[in-house]
Amino acid sequence: MIHFVLLIVCAVAIYLSCEWFVNAVEWLGERLNVGKMAVGTILAAFGTALPESVVTLVAVTTGATDEAKDIGVGAAMGGPLALATVAYGVTGAMLLLKRRKERAAILAETGMAPTDPATYPDAEEALGSAADMKRLAKDQKWFLPIFIVKVALGLVAFAFKPVLGLLFFAAYAVYFWREIRGGDDGDDEGPELGPLKFQPKAASPATWAVVAQTLVTLVVIFFASQLFVKQLDAIGPMLGLSAAVTALLLSPIATELPEIMNAVIWVRQGKTKLALANISGAMMIQATVPSGLGLLFTRWHFDAALLWSGLITIVAIVYLLLTMRAHKLTPARLTVAAGFYVLFALGLIPILS
Repeated sequence: MIHFVLLIVCAVAIYLSCEWFVNAVEWLGERLNVGKMAVGTILAAFGTALPESVVTLVAVTTGATDEAKDIGVGAAMGGPLALATVAYGVTGAMLLLKRRKERAAILAETGMAPTDPATYPDAEEALGSAADMKRLAKDQKWFLPIFIVKVALGLVAFAFKPVLGLLFFAAYAVYFWREIRGGDDGDDEGPELGPLKFQPKAASPATWAVVAQTLVTLVVIFFASQLFVKQLDAIGPMLGLSAAVTALLLSPIATELPEIMNAVIWVRQGKTKLALANISGAMMIQATVPSGLGLLFTRWHFDAALLWSGLITIVAIVYLLLTMRAHKLTPARLTVAAGFYVLFALGLIPILS
């Protein structure tokens, strides 16, 4: 029972910390004068990707055996999978609920359905303009070739493969520079910045308060996420799940919980593009930094389960990319992404048996 109680406490702590974190990181972006989209793709993504990146770093550098180091390889593959499927799916479901709730409220108040799709879009309306879709698809086009190379390297062995890990760090450096220099892209989405939680009465909070709130919430997110994963590892066997199933199915979702919580909070605040940018930015980190560490310090050799996770991730991203480029990404179609995680789980049954 104590494991279940701690699991709930950690989930609540992560959610509340993320609410304070997104509040702080938006002010941090304003202080650093970076574009609003870069707040999601760089600043927020860097913070929320910290827990799983540390898991990979510790596993690959301190593991006494190849099997222990391979835990880091699993984390490097599980993160992008959970983000490309569950995180996008949850975001789509939240958008569906939000849109239908808004329209139902207007209908109940006026007796008429809202007719302005720009103000009260229908659940089947696309997420933004063609320019918005092009901007969102840009991150997927960065992620996909990098991830394909990452999977391909897990199938081959050659002497200088570890050196290629440096190229993944370089790829993220280029992406980072592009995002920081990208400006606002004409984006003025959502309401103005709310008061900083640390200084709720200040119209313009002090920089030290912005930095302090960002760092404190990151620390809470980090330790709460680690404790959440440990409780999940303990509960898995109690539910009859093997250690392999827990590691491949449940742990990735647990480590990506901060990104999922951020997306829920930003959707609730009406900042959909920031929510999607946070997920795509975190995916870029997961495709490069943990992969670079894995290539440098491990054999980077995939078994059938890791290869299956890579293939499902690629299929999910291709689906999202094609939908974005066709300007047909609706909340319902975004929710479908979670179905790929179900497909991954079903495919694990014959692999693990």
